[in-house]
This record gives sequence, structure tokens and C-alpha cells, in this order.
Amino acid sequence: MTITKGAPDAKPRDIHAYLAEFDDIPGTRVYTAARARKGYHINQFAMSLMNAENRARFKADERAYLDEWQISEEGKQALLARDYNTLLDMGGNVYFLSKLFSSDGLPFAEAVSTMTDMTWPEYRQMMLEGGRSPEGNRSIQENLAAAARAQETGKDN
Repeated sequence: MTITKGAPDAKPRDIHAYLAEFDDIPGTRVYTAARARKGYHINQFAMSLMNAENRARFKADERAYLDEWQISEEGKQALLARDYNTLLDMGGNVYFLSKLFSSDGLPFAEAVSTMTDMTWPEYRQMMLEGGRSPEGNRSIQENLAAAARAQETGKDN
């Protein structure tokens, strides 16, 4: 499958190569159709928490409620541990997972801070100051190349 990007006379590109470029964004998991398929049951579970009765059942016995869903054991463990990065890797969608944050009484931004290397106060302050700098956060491959160049010249980046 190919896509055409840009001008009408642009050369077609392989869709798989194009989508692979998303994996080069540091700290970001782009929600693609493949991720949606992979995380279908995790996301359906999370959406079930919109219903008050389901939230009550989940809070009463989280494991028993999760066992009603076709979620892998790894997925169930990640849900029980509230390991959101693993859940995102498994195809969870942050907006669906927000139903779980909400069920725990956690504000969206505080829950998202757990997906970073920052504490909630550090994350909040970073966001108040305008967010994360794009420098060093555009490409994993560029970061690796810059680190290799710095090592070759004996200089820190």
C-alpha cells in the first residue's frame, strides 16, 4: 500500500515505512489502526467504566471484573498496577484510559505525569512554563546520531 504526501506530483510512499517513522518520536506512541486493533479489549474495558454500575463492580473486585474481559494476563497486570506506559504499548488509548484515571479520582494531567520521568509537581510546573522543549524530542535516531558524534569528538552533547 502506498500514500502520496505533499504536492500532487509527490512520489508515492510505502504506508508501512511511513507509519514506522512514528516510532522515531521520543516518548510518544502514535495511536495507529494497528495499535487500536491490539488494544481493543483494554480500551473496551476502560470505556465500560463510564457506567456507574461497572465502576462499582470494578472497585469492589478489580481482578474479578478484569477476568470478565478478553485481556491478556500482561494487560490485566498492567491495569492493576496502573502502568499506563505498558498499556499504551499494548494499544491502550490515553483517552479511553482516562476513564480508569477518573475512576481512581486522578486528574488527567496528574495521571499523564506518571507516564514521564517527572513527579506530578515537576510535570505541572513544566506545563505551566510552556511544556517540554522540542529540542532533543524530535527523533530518537537524531538523538543517537548526535550522541555518537559527541562521543567521537570527546565532547558531551
